[in-house]
Amino acid sequence: MSLKKNDIRELTVTGFTADGYGVGRIDGMVIFLPFSAIGDRLKVRILKVKKNLAYAKIEEIITPSPDRITPDCPLFTKCGGCSLRHISYEAELKIKENTVRDAFTNIGKIDAPMLPIIPNENITGYRNKLQMPMGISKDGDIVAGFYAFHTHRIVPCDNCLLQPEIFSLIVNEVKKEAKALDIEVYNEENHTGILRHIYLRKGHYSGEIMLCIVAARNDKRIAQLINKVCEKFPEIKTGLININSQKTNVILGRQEIYVKGDGKIYDIMCKNKVEISPKAFYQVNTPQAERLYNTALALADAKDKRVLDLYCGAGTITLAAARQAKEAIGVEKIPQAIENAKRNAELNGITNVRFICSDSAEAAKQLHKENKKIDIVIVDPPRKGCSPDAIKEIVRFNPEKIVMISCNPSTAARDCALLKEQGYITNSYTPVDLFSRTGHVECVVMLSKVQN
Repeated sequence: MSLKKNDIRELTVTGFTADGYGVGRIDGMVIFLPFSAIGDRLKVRILKVKKNLAYAKIEEIITPSPDRITPDCPLFTKCGGCSLRHISYEAELKIKENTVRDAFTNIGKIDAPMLPIIPNENITGYRNKLQMPMGISKDGDIVAGFYAFHTHRIVPCDNCLLQPEIFSLIVNEVKKEAKALDIEVYNEENHTGILRHIYLRKGHYSGEIMLCIVAARNDKRIAQLINKVCEKFPEIKTGLININSQKTNVILGRQEIYVKGDGKIYDIMCKNKVEISPKAFYQVNTPQAERLYNTALALADAKDKRVLDLYCGAGTITLAAARQAKEAIGVEKIPQAIENAKRNAELNGITNVRFICSDSAEAAKQLHKENKKIDIVIVDPPRKGCSPDAIKEIVRFNPEKIVMISCNPSTAARDCALLKEQGYITNSYTPVDLFSRTGHVECVVMLSKVQN
C-alpha cells in the first residue's frame, strides 16, 4: 500500500536524525517526525511524501518510550528553539553520541575510538546571547519571542528556559517602554515601522550585559528607551542602536549608534579577558565552551610548539594556545573578529601571537611563501566544514597534529576522510554537548601524521 498525504498509520520510532527528527518505517519507507522518542509506538499522520521518504506528525502516542518526560516549557513544539525537551537528558546525550558515531562510521568511514560525550553541567539558563524579533499581537500589543518552525510567525515568549532570568526581565522592560514611548514595531511584509529585534549579550563571569535595539531607522525615542531600561538594570554596561534598513532576514545592519558606553562588554574565557562587541563571535555557552577548548588544547599539547589556528573568530583558542606555545597564529576572514582578537591579545599582554584577516586557504598560502614552520594546526570551521583548498594547504605544512573542532559531525567526518587520504589518521573523536535540549552537537577530533 503506497503512502499518501493525510494517511493515518502506526509505526515504532527506532532512530534519530542529526536534525532532531525521530525515524521509523512504514512498509519499508523511512518516516521522519519531530518530537518523538526512540521506542515510541505512535499513530501518525503523513504530511509529505517523497520518493523514498515521508514526513509525519504525531496523532497519538500508543505506547510512550521510557525516555519520555513531561516537557517543562509551555512553548515546547510551538517555538522554533528546543527540539528535545520531551526526553530525559540521559537519552539526549545518547542520541548525540550516536549522531557523532554514525557520521564518523558511515560518512567518514573512520575506524577510531569515540570517547564519551562531555555533558553540559547546566542545561537551563546557559545561553549568553539572545536575539528576539519584535512584533504585534492580534490584540495590538507589542510582543517579542521566537519564530515558529520554518516560519516567520513570532511565538511570544516571556521566559525562555535556555536564557538567564535577567534576559526575560530586560525584554519585558523593553516592551513596556516601547509601548509607553509609542515606538512602532517593524512590519517585514510592508517594510514599515521601526523596532525589529531585541539583542542581548552577557558576560558569564563578569555579569556585564549589552543591550542592543535593532531598528529600521534611528529615532530619538529609541535612545530614550535604552536609557530608561539601563537605569533599571545596572548590569547593562553598554546600550546601542543597530540600524538595519534592508529587506532581509539578516538581523544586524552595518551602522551602530552608541547610547551608553562604547558598545562593548568584557568576559573571561580560558583565563583570558575578552572583549565582546555586537558582531564578535563568542560561544553562547561559556563554561561548556571552555571545556570544549580545553579538551582541544590538551590534545594539541602545544608547549613550545608553533600553532596555526584557522577560523579563529575573536581569537579565543589562539590566545589560550599562545600561553603554552612558542608562537600562535590566528586566521579569520571577518575583519571585526580579527580586530577583536588583536584587542584581546593586548588586553592580556600576549605578544607571541599574530592575527591574519584572510580566507584560511589564502592565509596558509601566504605563510608558505614566508616559509613559516607550523607544528600543530587547530581548525574550527563553520558548519560547511573546511574547504578543499584549506585542507590542501594545511597538509603542506606537514604538521605533527591536526585538532579539529566542529559544530557539524557530518562535515567533520568528511574532512577527516579527506585528511586520511593525505596521510593523517584520526586518533579519537569526542562529542561535546554545548546546546542542551536542541539537536546540535559539537565534537573535537585528534588527527596525527602517519609515521612511515
